[in-house]
Amino acid sequence: MLQKHECQNGLRIVLEEIPAVRSVTIGIWILTGSRNESKEINGISHFLEHMFFKGTKTRSAKDIAEAFDAIGGQVNAFTSKEYTCFYAKVLDTHKEYALEILADMFFNSTFDEVELEKEKKVVYEEIRMSEDTPDDIVHDLLSKASYGHHPLGYPILGSEETLATIHAADLKKYMATHYTPSNIVISVAGNVNESFFSVIDQHFGKFQGEADQHSYEKPTFIAEHVERIKEAEQAHLCLGYNGFSIDDENVYSLIVMNNVLGGSMSSRLFQEVREQRGLAYSVFSYHNSFLDNGLLTIYAGTGKQHLSELKDTIEKTIEELVMHGLTDKELHNSKEQLKGNLMLSLESTNSRMSRNGRNELLLGKHRTLDEMIEEINLVTLESTHDVIRNLFSNSYSSALVSPQK
Repeated sequence: MLQKHECQNGLRIVLEEIPAVRSVTIGIWILTGSRNESKEINGISHFLEHMFFKGTKTRSAKDIAEAFDAIGGQVNAFTSKEYTCFYAKVLDTHKEYALEILADMFFNSTFDEVELEKEKKVVYEEIRMSEDTPDDIVHDLLSKASYGHHPLGYPILGSEETLATIHAADLKKYMATHYTPSNIVISVAGNVNESFFSVIDQHFGKFQGEADQHSYEKPTFIAEHVERIKEAEQAHLCLGYNGFSIDDENVYSLIVMNNVLGGSMSSRLFQEVREQRGLAYSVFSYHNSFLDNGLLTIYAGTGKQHLSELKDTIEKTIEELVMHGLTDKELHNSKEQLKGNLMLSLESTNSRMSRNGRNELLLGKHRTLDEMIEEINLVTLESTHDVIRNLFSNSYSSALVSPQK
């Protein structure tokens, strides 16, 4: 059962008790990511995430790592375009200790300039590692091709040039602006009960900060083509279609449709591109929902001599989908697969913590498992056809990383 509590300062807590497990996962969710950045400080959200692990007033970076290792726990963080999350998974007997360390990192990180310069080198290597991975680059290029100079078009990691100009004062200023109580959700899932609300409140319920007045400018989908020539064995292609926001009523129909298009091994793209033609090892599609829009992405990698055939095959697969829609069998199988995946995912305290935290942060509401299954059951051939016509009736963006033009 999911329970909610709002602290006096406006910070929200969501807690799901799962008595059958021995673990507890605690996540701190902040409504800020690369979308909240200016061009000059692109990458600061991700860099700030790194710096929380580099030492507090009483713990060094090594102390933080050893503290979690000593209790057999896991601690990590990630940054997206619209949010940042720090989380820890520990045995239920160590939940208070894990929360205390996370709070120490959150409130008492020193952002020491020596550590800051060392960590910049680490992130530079992360950027270079991404540059050595063409199938990573092509997705960043697709964001640029889809949104241009809008912040949704920025890479989450930023660049070496932007990171070089960031100092401790910039991190503290960014935190003061975006890491405010109304922008934060703490999500807990596992063998934990409502008494843990008061423990969280002791650590996080009293700090203050003015509500973030950041207004989101809705991006314009610009449908451009971006290409990069890079030495590689394959050509990597992404196509992007203007999609739906996270609270759009058509999201479930979109999920069912995408599963048929390229979301599974039995999907049309996988069967046509890989199984029938042998054009690619990796081919798939997925949809990213943002607060006010979304992006459907199709990806495939192939030898440069097969690039034209690959693109034609993808386009013909979409044309067939637009002309005839889904079959009854595809609709049924997709819905059953999604329901199975949904139920299996809920067996993990990590996934439950993530689902609850993200829903509270972005939507402010939650659906039960039965309600989500009912939403999937309500998807019809007609509703998927409406989504198909909406998605594929307009121009698409594209990105290509290839060894030759």
